[in-house]
Amino acid sequence: MLDLMTVESAGDLSPAAPATKEELLGRVAHGDQAAFGELYDQIAPRVLGLVKRLLVDHAQSEEVTQEIFLEIWQSASRYEPTRGGASTWILTMAHRRAVDRIRSSQAGRDRDTKIGIRDLAVAYDQVAETVEVRIEHERVEKAMTRLTQLQRQAVSLAYYGGFSHSEVAEQLHIPLGTVKTRLRDGLIRLRDELGVAS
Repeated sequence: MLDLMTVESAGDLSPAAPATKEELLGRVAHGDQAAFGELYDQIAPRVLGLVKRLLVDHAQSEEVTQEIFLEIWQSASRYEPTRGGASTWILTMAHRRAVDRIRSSQAGRDRDTKIGIRDLAVAYDQVAETVEVRIEHERVEKAMTRLTQLQRQAVSLAYYGGFSHSEVAEQLHIPLGTVKTRLRDGLIRLRDELGVAS
């Protein structure tokens, strides 16, 4: 005859809930390779998707994605859960890496172009252009402070973080319609603050 405790414990064979990305990142910080593999399986498609959306070239996107996961492995201990979710941390890192690759590629193309047409180059005031860009950047930063916290959060994720509207909704745990409203209202307010004609 079977013991009742044995039957009850045998019946409780439900699989454990998968670890969260935050838990996995914490384990990766301590050198847990299995956790790194699980984290990779959970988020690699999103990382590659974001990188590919920015770089377009598939081979370069895969290369940058590998660099990102190497960086995750090396810098997981710097992740601070109090400053945001693991997905946000990883995708921000991915966005930054992809933008760096774009800038690096552009710098190479610019260098080649300058060498090829240096005799034809038209002089321009680089100092004035740098100052103009800096002033414009400061204007945008100041205008961003005029947004509500909710609008600023949505605009930052969508335009600086490179997230789609649905990804912003997922990150903020709010409906897609709410995201669209916050973005629309935020952009209208930015346009008004910057004095841009509609």
